Order: sequence, then C-alpha cells, then structure tokens
Amino acid sequence: MITDRGSGLTRRALLGGTLGAGLSTAVLPGPRARAASRPLAWPRVHARYEWRATGPRARPQVLDECPDRIVVHHTATANSEDYSVEHAYALSRSIQRFHMRKQGWDDIGEHLTISRGGYVMEGRQRSLAAILTRRHVVGAHTRSHNHHTVGIETEGTYMRAAVPDPLWSSLVVTCAWLCTVYGLDPERAIAGHRDFNATNCPGDVLYDLLPELRRAVAARMPVPPLEPYPPIEAPEPDLPEEPDPEE
Repeated sequence: MITDRGSGLTRRALLGGTLGAGLSTAVLPGPRARAASRPLAWPRVHARYEWRATGPRARPQVLDECPDRIVVHHTATANSEDYSVEHAYALSRSIQRFHMRKQGWDDIGEHLTISRGGYVMEGRQRSLAAILTRRHVVGAHTRSHNHHTVGIETEGTYMRAAVPDPLWSSLVVTCAWLCTVYGLDPERAIAGHRDFNATNCPGDVLYDLLPELRRAVAARMPVPPLEPYPPIEAPEPDLPEEPDPEE
C-alpha cells in the first residue's frame, strides 16, 4: 500500500469507499487537520486493473518532480447518456485502444479520465502511484508540454453541449486534489488543451467554464492553503499484472 506520511492519504483510501459516483472523504491529520476548515473529499480513482487496461508497450517515464499545470481535455466522443461505471470502464478501454492502435503510442495518453457519470479512472500506467508520491509520469496528451503537465480527459464533446453535473463535480474535486498534492495555485495551474496546442479541445463550452473551475477548485482546497506535501519513498503498488498488449 502506498501511504503519504504527511497527509495520511493512501492508495486504499482513493480506491475505497465512495461518496456519490466517484468521491471519497479524507481528513488530514495533525497540523494539517487544524489548518483545514473542513474534511476534504478526494476523488475515488478507479485503478487500471479495475477497468482491465492493456499493459503498455514500454515502461512509463517517471520524473522525480512535480508538474506545474493541469490540462483539461475532452474526448471528442459521443455525449453518452449511460452514466454507469461499466460504461466508464469501457470508455477507458476504448480510449486506450485508440491511442495504442491508431496513434501508435505506448499507452493511453492522459493521466486521468472522467466519465460523464463522474467516475474517475487512472490513465497512463503508474499515474496514481506517481501522484501519491508527488512525482510525474510523462504522458502523451499535450504536444511539447508532457514533461510538466497532468492531463485530464473528460468524456464527451463540448463545443455546444452542456457539461453534465456528475462530470463537473468530479472534475472540481479531482483538480482540487491535484492542486493540493502538488502545491499548485488553481488560478495559474488549470488550463485547456488549446492554451498549448492548435486545437478546439476541450470544446468552447468547457473552455469557457475554466474560470469557474479555477474558482470552484480554490474554494474546495484547504483554508488556509496547505504547504506542498513532502516527497516520500514508496514501493510500487501490489496490483494484479496487466495483460500484454494485443498483437
């Protein structure tokens, strides 16, 4: 089990009980608990083995440093009305197949995927372990900026369509978690894919909501802000092995 000694957050807590579709409650112990004004709800992250990810073609590159930006994407797929966890798992498998078979990448590109039902899935291998130890897995989601950015892909196409409430709620909580873990200021850290590359992603509607997202994330973070978590040494998670990529 991976434990952040400074925060008391564990892989089990993030993979454990839920609050709504995809949230778990964690209370910071010690001085951090006295600094925080309320319990903090972190996302319940569904690990790769839960959605039955294919093993990557190569081991991911893990940097012993924190990212400085959170990049919001949309998947540019159908705006599904299926809000089930089974659909969320199928979504992650579909995205991984597209990234590996069509794009030729080693693995799924983003670090986290949020379904329209609000379920949060681990993306690229070792993403969750890296977040919990304040490291960074180099993804494949924002050209020329993958070494310093965390990628979150949100299910759907948001050029005109509204963002569903379950997805929005999980996006706020997930960004608050990442900003707290990495010691980031939401106003400076949260950006859209189009801020870095020539693309319509994450869609006009979602992009226009980013100022509201930054405010909502700041409001959910501990008050006063916590100091960044200290880096820790932790073993790799003891999880079932993923299958080899299909030929």
